[in-house]
Amino acid sequence: MSLLTGKTGIVFGVANKRSIAWAIAQAWAREGAKLAFTYQGERVRENVEDLAGTFGSDTLILPCDVTKDEDIARVFSEVGAKFGKLNLLLHSVAYAPKDALEGRFVDTSREAYRVAHDVSAYSLVALSRAAAPLMTDGGSIVAMSYYGAEKVVPHYNVMGVAKASLEATTRYLAYDLGPQKIRVNCISAGPVNTLAARGIAGFMDMLKHYEAHAPLKRNVTPEELGASGVFLASDGAAAITGQVIYVDGGYQIMGM
Repeated sequence: MSLLTGKTGIVFGVANKRSIAWAIAQAWAREGAKLAFTYQGERVRENVEDLAGTFGSDTLILPCDVTKDEDIARVFSEVGAKFGKLNLLLHSVAYAPKDALEGRFVDTSREAYRVAHDVSAYSLVALSRAAAPLMTDGGSIVAMSYYGAEKVVPHYNVMGVAKASLEATTRYLAYDLGPQKIRVNCISAGPVNTLAARGIAGFMDMLKHYEAHAPLKRNVTPEELGASGVFLASDGAAAITGQVIYVDGGYQIMGM
């Protein structure tokens, strides 16, 4: 039997076929999970519909702006109506204004700081709160982070600070939701050439740096991130919660 047979899940954050969220969604589906998808904005709607549609014409695909509580409430109402219960949630959502990912962090505007934290960190609180009543048999919530939450990565700027908030949020949610057998963890992925990553100045240099300095001397693949997502969603990770799992070729252990 596949690892996730009988489980249902919802995926936030697919933008195109290179998205980490898509890699994990594919892996979840291969292991037997039935999934619903959301998209934010008409710009990515067609991409998400084309990708998610490969799982069947009846796949639930819903618009959702994670900064709007009414959108979130509607999404989980429809998911509840379709699935009855929920086992898995993937949070792969992050955003900061482009000008906040250039220049100096000290020049970050108040509005850019607010937006980055609202979209990238608080949304995990809002989505978890809405998902929890549907996770009647317990569940696994997986969020995506990055090493810039822990150490300074030039140009990552306010997004690094928002990811640090996301990781702390994961721990507090794990504590609150643990009695309901709901686990909350982060995958801290090495750099992957996604649409979002290409918005960071110097990203291609970052890929080369990881390849040169990580113990495995290479970058992580989307398939490896998918496999890690399956593990955290499965019963094999039943005693793991509140953790940041580094899937980065070992880069995180290096001092220089």
